[in-house]
Amino acid sequence: MSRHRVVLLGSTLAFYLAIVVAVLTTSWLVRLDWQIMFFRPYEQWPQLHAFLDYLVVLGQRGPTAVMVAAWLGWRSWRQHTLRPLLTLGVALLLLNITVGSVKLGLGRLGPHYATQIGSAELFAGGDIFPSGHTANAVVTWGILAYLASTVVTRRVLSVVSAVVALSVGATTVYLGTHWVSDVLLGWAAGLLILLALPWFEPLIARTEAKVFELRELLRGRRTGTRPAAAPAPAGTPVPLAPLSPQAKVFVPRAAAGGAHEPEEVRAAATATSGTGPGHAPAARTAVHLSTRPHVIRSERTPGAPVGSRRPVHAERAATRGAPSPRPVTGG
Repeated sequence: MSRHRVVLLGSTLAFYLAIVVAVLTTSWLVRLDWQIMFFRPYEQWPQLHAFLDYLVVLGQRGPTAVMVAAWLGWRSWRQHTLRPLLTLGVALLLLNITVGSVKLGLGRLGPHYATQIGSAELFAGGDIFPSGHTANAVVTWGILAYLASTVVTRRVLSVVSAVVALSVGATTVYLGTHWVSDVLLGWAAGLLILLALPWFEPLIARTEAKVFELRELLRGRRTGTRPAAAPAPAGTPVPLAPLSPQAKVFVPRAAAGGAHEPEEVRAAATATSGTGPGHAPAARTAVHLSTRPHVIRSERTPGAPVGSRRPVHAERAATRGAPSPRPVTGG
């Protein structure tokens, strides 16, 4: 949660509370509601009525949720992640809880069902405050901007979702189904949910991991295979299976003629942790050495003739052993 988002969240929350207090105290905002209701916008521009009847569908919970869920489901399949669908589910759940509880708690009646002029029409069994169409339009279309993968796409979708949410809210006022204060509180309620979504990202990530883990478990049961165990971290000793007590060891033994022959012996040494009763002998271990006979250096086949390895000079060999010649003297 960035600092800018926290400031915006606090400002939106303050605006939300101000609208609620203004309606509870029957302030100037309630008088504005009645003035616009008496103005009857749907009678002023009747040519827009047919188009706005279709436009307001963009704020209905069912159709918008199906459209956006289809798009996010395709994204989840392409990206191999459940985050888009889980984020939409969390946002809609928060929307139903927060907006629904305020609707039922305040019980305000709509303009078409108002009974007392100038009254806020609270606690009369209604469910109109805040506007569900407006809050749903903010959340459902705003979730596309929230899940955008690039900055440019996020900005474009933010503008589009804002235009749709403003249009849906204004349309409900035009049709006479909501007060102005209902629409203002619906905008604030939807924006609060979008701003609070980063706090639910850890929950979304854990839920996604659990779903994938359950999927692998079900696949293993269907195919009869167990899921692969996680690899051991580096540096962790891996236990080896104990060898059989009948394992054999090959050790060299010097023979009488200087030759070495392999002798097969059994591992008879048993390591014990202590002496006395109650101490069980440890498992026998055996090491298999090479089966080739081991020879010492002196018994290896000589690679050069016996004697000096220095080559004999030809002239020196001819004169070796002959007496040295005496000088011839005249006389």
